[in-house]
Amino acid sequence: MGPLQVIYGGKAHPKDEGGKDLIRSIYRAAEELTDDVRVTYLEEYDMILGKLMCAGVDLWLNTPQKPHEASGTSGMKAAMNGVPSLSVLDGWWIEGHVEGVTGWSIGESWEKESNPEGESTSLYDKLEYVILPMFYGRPTAYAKVMQSAITLNGSFFNAQRMMTQYMMNAYPTPSRIIG
Repeated sequence: MGPLQVIYGGKAHPKDEGGKDLIRSIYRAAEELTDDVRVTYLEEYDMILGKLMCAGVDLWLNTPQKPHEASGTSGMKAAMNGVPSLSVLDGWWIEGHVEGVTGWSIGESWEKESNPEGESTSLYDKLEYVILPMFYGRPTAYAKVMQSAITLNGSFFNAQRMMTQYMMNAYPTPSRIIG
C-alpha cells in the first residue's frame, strides 16, 4: 500500500476554547505520527482553501458528532469534483451514500447519536481493508467510485434542487394560504 496523508482545514472562533483545544490536539497528533502518517493542518481555513480542498483531495472524510454537528455541504461540493466521501451517516450523506458506489459510511447504520468507539473502528477498518487497497491496488475501481460520486451525488445535490425544495417547502404559495 502507498502513503497516507491527512489534511485538516478549519478555524475556531476566538472565544471557542474547545475548538482551539481540538486544533492543538491535531498538532500534537501530527507530531506523534510524523514517521508514519503525514498530517497537515491548514490554518485560517476560508472559502478559497475550501474550494481547493473540495477539488484536490482523493477522499473526503467527515466525522460529525451527532446530534451536535451535521455532515455539511463541503462533502457535496467535493462529490461534484469526483471526490468520494467516507462519512458518518448524518445530514446529506444519509441520502447521498451508496456503499462502495459514491463512497463509504463510517458505521453501518444511521443512529441518533454518535458512537465514538464503533465509528473509530469502522473508519480505520474501511481505510485499511477497503479504501486504501482499492486506491492503490485497483485504481480503475476507485475511479469508478469517483465517477459515481459525480454522476449520482452531483446530479442530485445541486442548487436547482435546493431552490425547488425551498419554493415547495419553505415559502407559502397562494394555494397553501387559501387552502
